[in-house]
Amino acid sequence: MTQLGYTLSSEEFGPTELVDIARRAEEAGFDFLSISDHFHPWVSAQGESPFVWSTLGAIAEATDEIEVGVGVTCPTIRIHPVNVAHAVATVDELLGDRFTFGVGTGENLNEHVTGQRWPEHDVRLEMLDEAMDVMRSLWTGETTSHHGEYYTVENARLYTCPDEQPTTIGSAFGPQTAEWVAENADGLWCSGPKSEPVAAYEDAGGDGPKYTQLHGCYADSEAEAIETILEQWPNGSLPGELGQELPTPAHFEQAARMVEGEDIAEAGTTTEPDPQAHIDSIEQAIDAGYDHVYFHQIGDEQEQAIEFYEGEVLPSFE
Repeated sequence: MTQLGYTLSSEEFGPTELVDIARRAEEAGFDFLSISDHFHPWVSAQGESPFVWSTLGAIAEATDEIEVGVGVTCPTIRIHPVNVAHAVATVDELLGDRFTFGVGTGENLNEHVTGQRWPEHDVRLEMLDEAMDVMRSLWTGETTSHHGEYYTVENARLYTCPDEQPTTIGSAFGPQTAEWVAENADGLWCSGPKSEPVAAYEDAGGDGPKYTQLHGCYADSEAEAIETILEQWPNGSLPGELGQELPTPAHFEQAARMVEGEDIAEAGTTTEPDPQAHIDSIEQAIDAGYDHVYFHQIGDEQEQAIEFYEGEVLPSFE
């Protein structure tokens, strides 16, 4: 059965607001939450970027049953994998079997802040592969030393550690990374109803859950929704690999000057206030092979969107 989730956008809301949204989404009947892990927002108008691991601790206490995932963390440059493993182990203890750890090769926007070089994708994937080896060794609770190409660990041991390896879902947008995910993670994480990553993942032997995020804005009118997206989330309509390569919110703002209203629909963002438009978007993702589909409401009207989904959208999938 398809699981339906809701996005906690760390780029748009502070930690207290994110906890409130998490609590409300659980009340509304969503199956899971996905929270983003960013150092910067994409554009300054979004205005926030709290530390996700602190926020997750508060969410664990504020919710009871809803599953919670990080979508996704890059454990390679900005934060050493030893520290990411430590954070994941603690959050996994707090949330137990409700927690899912999403990983990916990251974006320059977040990772350049320590002054390290932003490498090409093949190198980033090698770094992620080694980081996963480090983290999985630490999650055994045994003393770990590692002297690899990218990371050094000496006599490190996690004393607060889950009994089992945390569930890890890998992010992929192309076939190469999807194949890596099939071999190295427990499931696939994507954005939009793209069928190609699913096919590559399954062809490589992947048989775990498949997550995708759908972007949209529920508002009183489609024109109002488009206006909100152009202000708050123009980055979603930028083409190609700009999302991985641009280094600062200012660069995203410069690129976003090219985005116009008609580009929003072409990017697959749902802007109609008609429930059927949102239902169709979810069904398109299901048809593409995803069994975990979650909605990102762009803008401030979170309560309005949650009420809309609670009354008009979620019942269609019960």
